Formats: sequence, structure tokens, C-alpha cells
Amino acid sequence: MKKPFIPAAIVALSLGVASMAPALAQELRLTGSGASFPFPIYSTWFKDFSKQTQGVTVDYQAKGSGAGIQDFINNTVDFAASDAAMEDADIAKVKQGVVLLPMTAGEIVLSYNLAGVNELKLPREVYVAIFMGAIEKWNDPKIAAANPGVKLPDQNITVVARSDSSGTTYVFTGHLSAVSQAFKSAVGHGTTAQWPKNVVKAPKNDGVTATIKQTPGAIGYIEYGYAIATKQPMAILQNKAGKFVAPSDESGKAALASAEFPTKTLPGSDAPDLRVWISDPSGETAYPIATFTWMLFYKDQDDAKAKVLRDLVEYSLTKGQTIAPKMGYIPLPDSVIARVRKAAALIQ
Repeated sequence: MKKPFIPAAIVALSLGVASMAPALAQELRLTGSGASFPFPIYSTWFKDFSKQTQGVTVDYQAKGSGAGIQDFINNTVDFAASDAAMEDADIAKVKQGVVLLPMTAGEIVLSYNLAGVNELKLPREVYVAIFMGAIEKWNDPKIAAANPGVKLPDQNITVVARSDSSGTTYVFTGHLSAVSQAFKSAVGHGTTAQWPKNVVKAPKNDGVTATIKQTPGAIGYIEYGYAIATKQPMAILQNKAGKFVAPSDESGKAALASAEFPTKTLPGSDAPDLRVWISDPSGETAYPIATFTWMLFYKDQDDAKAKVLRDLVEYSLTKGQTIAPKMGYIPLPDSVIARVRKAAALIQ
């Protein structure tokens, strides 16, 4: 005799397991780690996305790009973030495959601590020389020549750099290496660098910012958003065209305008290669040090997590981009958003 159909919900109720429903719909907690450069905007995005998405919490720890990449390789996070993207050798270590997405962009600024100096212009050869240890005094004739009428102190320059493996360092040393072969040979281009011995080091963007604020005569490289948030003065830098340009939303956009994405895919994958660098932009209105910053996702993963991560990317590409300018970040151009959206569909 054929048994009558009994809805599953009634069966569950009769077995007394209906009360288990909340346990079956546990909150999904996604964890990420990596770059401190985009931490202010990422933390704002993730908090708002978590608030809008019932049952989902996204946590992100700013450890530095190098630590984030290592966490990603070790499978201890659900996603990571890096200003240095990922090297081919590291991508090959991730068996699930990698989707690399540029999610926002920003400028790296030279913040300084000089009492009474509200505007400071630094020529290209000067700021390279400062970070090589070749210019050691604030009243050096080369600095004074670019700043007529400014009372520069007879004070030692204290250079502050990152102590951790850092995408910000990768971008900054990439720019200085593009400007100066001597810098590339002596200090190098990478997430760490062979800084002169007298350079003071601090972890993450917030550590460098705090050290600059606490050290009269200091100068260091930090993300524009940190400088805005902490009201730190920023030097006006000479760009490749010879123009002195202040960091801003518009000068950052002008720098990104020259970005040309590769047409290839990531090694061993059908995911597009969205790694691109603008080491020394040529536009007259371009701020000289700007970069995209990337989120790193596993291509093959748990279906539920994949859906939420795709939703997180979409949030970041829409509402998230509108938040960028007021936080000191550069909104992605429409053409880049289209590339990112297409690549994000590969997170499955």
C-alpha cells in the first residue's frame, strides 16, 4: 500500500526537531586578512554589508599584504587583500585556484612633521634622495630651492618606513625604482626593502602614521586615507611631467587613467589577469604614486560562501564605490568595474 505524502516540516515537528532550525541556519562568518592600505574603506564596507545581509558577518584583519597572502595560501581565511596583488609562484600554491580583483585604488603620500611648514614641495630627485639617505637635513639647498619663502629648520630628517611585509612598500619602492636606477640597485623594489640603517620602522600604515606624528622632523610614506583621517600634512610631489601635484581624488584618477590591463589569464587558470601597475604616470595632472589594491578569492569553494562573496563584491562595486572619495580612495573607472564583475562570477 502506498504511503501518504507527509510534508517534511510536519515530520520535523513530530520528531521535535523544529527547534533546531536556528542551528541549521547558523550565522555565516567570513574572515579575511591582509593589506592595511585599504583597511579604513574595507572595514566600512564589511560592516555595512554585514548589517544589510542577514545572518552574515564579514571580519577583516589588517596584517599587511605579505601576511594576508600567506594566510590565503595556508587556507586560514576565506579571502585576503593585497596591494601587491600576488606573484605567479604564490598563485601556483593555491590548489582551489585564485580570482584576483582590484576593488579600490588610492594614493601613497609623503606625510611629514615640520612645525610651521604648511606646504612642502619635493622634486623627484629630492624625495628619492631622502629615502636613500642622501639628503639628511630639512634645510638642504635642494629642498630650499623648491620652497622659496618657506622657513625650513636646520633639523635632521627622520625617515619612517614599514617594518612588515607590505604592499604599500611594494608600490612605493616600485615608483622610486622607476624614477631612479640608483634607488632600485641600493634599496630595491619589493614588499620589503634594504633601507638605510638610520631609517625608523613601524608596522602597518597606522604605525607609520603614529610614528610620524610623534617624531619632529619625520617623513614617511602612508596611504592618503590615513593622512586625511589623522589630519597629517602631505608633501606636494613633482611628477614625471615636471609638475608639482598634490594628492587628491582628481590627481589620483589622472594617474589611473594610464593603466592598461593585460589580456592574458592567471597562470593555470581561466580567471583573467587583472594585475596592473602605474609605477610612474606621465599625465601632467597625475599624482605620481597611485595604485589599485586587490582582494584575493578562492575560485573553487563552498557554494554558500561563494554566493555571499560574490554579493560582497557586487556591494563593493556599487554602493562601496560611492563611499570611496570621502574616505580618501579613488573610485574604480566603469571599465574596470565591468572587468571585475565578470571575473567575480568565477567565484563558485
